Amino acid sequence: MGGFFGAVCNHDAVEDVFFGTDYHSHLGTRRGGMAAYDSKIGLQREIHNIQNSPFRTKFEHIFEEMSGTSAIGCISDTDPQPLLIRSRLGTYSICIVGLIRNAEYLIDQYLTFSSGHFTTMTSGNINSTELVAALIGRKNTFVEGIKFAQEVIEGSVSILILRDNGSIIAARDRYGRIPVLIGKNDGGYCVSFESFAYQKLGYEDERELGPGEIVEITKDSLTVLAEAGTDLKICAFLWSYYGYSSSNYEGVNVEAMRYRDGGIMAETDKKNGVLSDIDYIGSFPDSGTPHAIGYANKSGIPFARPFIKYTPTWSRSFTPAKQVDRERVAKMKQIPIKELIKDKKLLFVDDSIVRGTQLKETVDFLYDNGAKEVHMRSACPPIMYGCKYLNFSRAKSEMELIARRVIMELEGEDGFNYIEEYSDSSTERGKKLRQALCEKFHFKTLEFQSLEGIIEAIGLPREKLCTYCWTGKE
Repeated sequence: MGGFFGAVCNHDAVEDVFFGTDYHSHLGTRRGGMAAYDSKIGLQREIHNIQNSPFRTKFEHIFEEMSGTSAIGCISDTDPQPLLIRSRLGTYSICIVGLIRNAEYLIDQYLTFSSGHFTTMTSGNINSTELVAALIGRKNTFVEGIKFAQEVIEGSVSILILRDNGSIIAARDRYGRIPVLIGKNDGGYCVSFESFAYQKLGYEDERELGPGEIVEITKDSLTVLAEAGTDLKICAFLWSYYGYSSSNYEGVNVEAMRYRDGGIMAETDKKNGVLSDIDYIGSFPDSGTPHAIGYANKSGIPFARPFIKYTPTWSRSFTPAKQVDRERVAKMKQIPIKELIKDKKLLFVDDSIVRGTQLKETVDFLYDNGAKEVHMRSACPPIMYGCKYLNFSRAKSEMELIARRVIMELEGEDGFNYIEEYSDSSTERGKKLRQALCEKFHFKTLEFQSLEGIIEAIGLPREKLCTYCWTGKE
């Protein structure tokens, strides 16, 4: 995935951008970068690999190396950025968040306007940020260029540009699939993916950009360069999984949504009579925890933590590049509380079930420590499609999705014609999918939140949400 933060102040902006960017570290684990503008020095830029060390550690000396009253920073799970670009639009720094699915087509189509070449990375791939900059450079103004890039890109792209006059241009992607918010204080303006990032720094909510909207901020002003469109398709998975609990998107708080989501699942289970003798409700931390608390509060069954993740020295489980290493780290982090496991019937709530790579080991770990039963609830519907718009998963193929693999095992490729039935727990195919997953992962019972349930928990109109990963429909 990825996130960004920028600020234009009447004081040095580097400190605000350092902490604001660091508050986006949950969105990526590969690259971190910052750029700043100083009227005497000009544009400066620094990028570090953060796969084995967090952003804060890699950039702790930035205050000695960079200064300026305006700056941008980003966390990236893809390409190194921000980049410094010199073009006919001026010299500027740029970073993006999104996914470009038709990069090769765009390169073939528009290669000549980049003097016949792009720089390449070790893999031979083109840096997506450079491609966006090249597309912007086809037009006579930043606004025209940004609109052009967003029109021809298949996927999505939100953009921050730090200009060589010290202003920042911010553009939300065409359909608003991720948030872009503006904060304000007495010292200036900032722009951020996560609202809590600037609130912690003393900024107050100014506004959230609409889909496709482009603005320019200085320390004294916010100017709308392109009005927002009307077609909003914000990612619903933001609230279920990768959004941060203390943030608000489109006026909806993530933590509060997760409580509602868990409560809706509990009401459904209570209606179906499957909650009679559960001892504890637990979670697969961290993003599953508020869903589980909401479930426990609504069901009246106590919430407990039958195992704890040891985080002081073990990094996040998805940080290592190799799956075997991620699984080893995940296993080493799990510390059992045997008094809460032995002879207990446990119901766990997780934010989602995507690939299931670590799920069976975790369930076996609970049984090895004496659990009597392990029940499972997913806080969102079965994920059936790889996202076409955002880069929030390491999955290279839809067949890495556990629901897809089980459908293939049950019915072969013909089963993919009945995905809607498999998602629905009331159908025969839906029941077979859940039973097969129970057998595969040793669950006593398994259920997924319904599409209607998660939309109710978010509280936005269905047509304003992107639910492609669950339904395959835009």
